[in-house]
Amino acid sequence: MGLVLLASLVSFIVAFTSIPVVIKIADAKKLFDLPDERKVHFTPIPSLGGVGIFAAMLLSVSTLVSFSETPGLQYFLGAAVIIFFLGLKDDILLISPMKKFTGQLIAAFLLVYPGHFQLTSLHGFLGLTALNPLFSMLFSYITILVVMNAFNLIDGVDGLAGTLGLVSTLFFGVVFAIEKDFAYSILAFSMAASLLAFLLYNYSPAKIFMGDTGSLLLGLVNAVLVIRFINTASLPGTALQFEAAPAIGLAALFVPLMDTLRVTLVRVYHRRSPFDPDVNHIHHLLMKRGLSHMQITGLLGLMAIGYIAFAILIQSMGINFVIAGLFLIGTAVSGYCKFMSKPSSKTVKNVSASPSARDNEPTIILKNISSTAELNN
Repeated sequence: MGLVLLASLVSFIVAFTSIPVVIKIADAKKLFDLPDERKVHFTPIPSLGGVGIFAAMLLSVSTLVSFSETPGLQYFLGAAVIIFFLGLKDDILLISPMKKFTGQLIAAFLLVYPGHFQLTSLHGFLGLTALNPLFSMLFSYITILVVMNAFNLIDGVDGLAGTLGLVSTLFFGVVFAIEKDFAYSILAFSMAASLLAFLLYNYSPAKIFMGDTGSLLLGLVNAVLVIRFINTASLPGTALQFEAAPAIGLAALFVPLMDTLRVTLVRVYHRRSPFDPDVNHIHHLLMKRGLSHMQITGLLGLMAIGYIAFAILIQSMGINFVIAGLFLIGTAVSGYCKFMSKPSSKTVKNVSASPSARDNEPTIILKNISSTAELNN
């Protein structure tokens, strides 16, 4: 347990001290997300916060984890390096969606094939238990790619992706610490401590954005943690017996996953490409209702905690019931945000939004929230 605490401390200090340096370098080299008439921030803001997060997490994990005992984490670090440089290039120079997806696929390959991060059982969901090896690999690829991009797409207002990532990594870290699975607890707490330091600079008004460098890395870490959690949470002899492990793992990531699923279905329903940008994410809907960045982040952060608590409290009712309950609540919340609350007509000034998903998602300018939003791309 001492190594977990040391990893947390090291990660926090490294991130906290390195992010101001990143801000200064970005200022000197003019590496900004520049404001224009279509964006909601009005001053140049760096989008390389993921550099500090990556450096802090990498230092803690590479020095404090025994790879002889957990060889899979070596391949995680390889995948993390790929995602880091992929996101860094996209934040500075922009890359095509196909190149971005190819890099993500290579990182997922390292995790699934040599790293053996594979979902081997669904624990009775829809009657499925042990998975066919081929289906297991395919489902694991999909899980990693979806979780990575869900965190990338939810990063739309100050502090949101970092707060949601903080909730999920703290949950997984506590569980792994209780189970004495210290290598993965170190990974979870290292990321949580890095995010905590980053959020001190990212809460509205943000001094720096996470960027693709940070949001894709955050998604990668959460994908690894949720796969590990599902595979080990209900093993005989574990201190915490989670009867519906996949449902609880889903609950820990439910806010970004549900939002990604909803906007994808809406786009398909309207006969548009699932990759077309719009202003239909839940943070966009809440912003249209007049909520500030801090209010949106706080509300969705509390919802993330609530989903985890809900899944744990009713897990005895069965995995299918828990998952159905999560989607029922998620659909009701999304419906309320979309249709039931009245848009606010108040003017919003001096707000900033993260550009980490700018290749896929628009940024909106809110001269009057009830007016038509303009797309960033």
